Amino acid sequence: MDCGLSYTKISLHQSLPLTVKTCLSSSTCFVSNNSSFGTSSVGFRRSLFVVATGSSSKCEFGGLNAPLEPATPAGRLLSTLLLNDRKYFHVAVQKQLEKLANERDEAVARMNLSLGTDEAFLHRRIAEVKELECQTSVEDIMYMLISYKFSGIRVHLIPRLSKCMYNGRLEIWPCKDWELESIHSCEVLEMVREHLTSVLGWKEKSNVADNWTPMEVQKFKLCQVYVASVLYGYFLKSASLRHHLEKKLDHINPYLDLARYNQLLLSTIQSLGSEIVPFGCIGGTRSTSVGQIPLLREKKQDKLKYYVMNFDPEMLQMCAKPKSKEALNLIEKHSYALFGDKNTVLVASDDVILTSLASLKRIVLEAIAFGSFLWDAEEYVRTVYKLKEN
Repeated sequence: MDCGLSYTKISLHQSLPLTVKTCLSSSTCFVSNNSSFGTSSVGFRRSLFVVATGSSSKCEFGGLNAPLEPATPAGRLLSTLLLNDRKYFHVAVQKQLEKLANERDEAVARMNLSLGTDEAFLHRRIAEVKELECQTSVEDIMYMLISYKFSGIRVHLIPRLSKCMYNGRLEIWPCKDWELESIHSCEVLEMVREHLTSVLGWKEKSNVADNWTPMEVQKFKLCQVYVASVLYGYFLKSASLRHHLEKKLDHINPYLDLARYNQLLLSTIQSLGSEIVPFGCIGGTRSTSVGQIPLLREKKQDKLKYYVMNFDPEMLQMCAKPKSKEALNLIEKHSYALFGDKNTVLVASDDVILTSLASLKRIVLEAIAFGSFLWDAEEYVRTVYKLKEN
């Protein structure tokens, strides 16, 4: 199955609804039942091995050893604060976003004032360059916000996979499964575990031998799984919040007409405050994008899983598709930094790595958490800085 990741470009736009539908279905995605990633030429060996730990392993979990390094002054500043002075982190984020918004607005204002003059072309080019610079800085800020969320559960992002190879074997240790699962509600966690079973063949009561049995996987297919899982985590965050709000509103008054229902939903979103605002604070007056999703007045499913299954294609895309181009770019850049070659930033389609089900589970759980935190970061930034609609 092709989930939209090509050799040189992650084409997420076309694959979003298909990716989410596949992950929700009972059939397996990417992987056959024998957990060999669906390729007859790539199997796995049945033998137990001891995980290499200690100083001999190259996989460096520490500091902000994330696969993607900040490329802008704003990103590097926040990276330093996150490591050394966390209490000023959010203040700095706020100031950096306001600064970028002002710089972009000023460039656009100068461009508009110059219309019809000899300097119009120059100011248009300056505004375009400033727009690109601000976009790159905002993507760095969003990445630092995601790193902040991971640090809050004491989990370090997996470094570039090439740094985690030991004697030709990829092993992620410690697994941090509990921490990565702790961010989800019980209903979301149920769907996360179904996703693990679907894409990896993982079983909840699998034994140690099954978890650490070596298996060969294609790096390109693993990258596809990672991207699909990021999108799934983003989708689950969006859908679960929508479900929560609609249930809360139905409990308040189940007999409202559609117009009043939509109006009251927006009021409910605003009154919930920190319950729905990511990172527990809000820095501006822009509305959260949850309120932009049109509502259909129907009987609500109590269970999230069945609620999601009733989504029509339009609603499915609204919840699954990243709302901003900055979020879309960040998924691409992070995935290529994690899986790609350091020099070419490409994922070779024929590279095969030796790993284990336990490490694959760690990778997929991180991807789902990344998608959930990306949703949070996107919403946080939108309160101060206008992102590009995707």
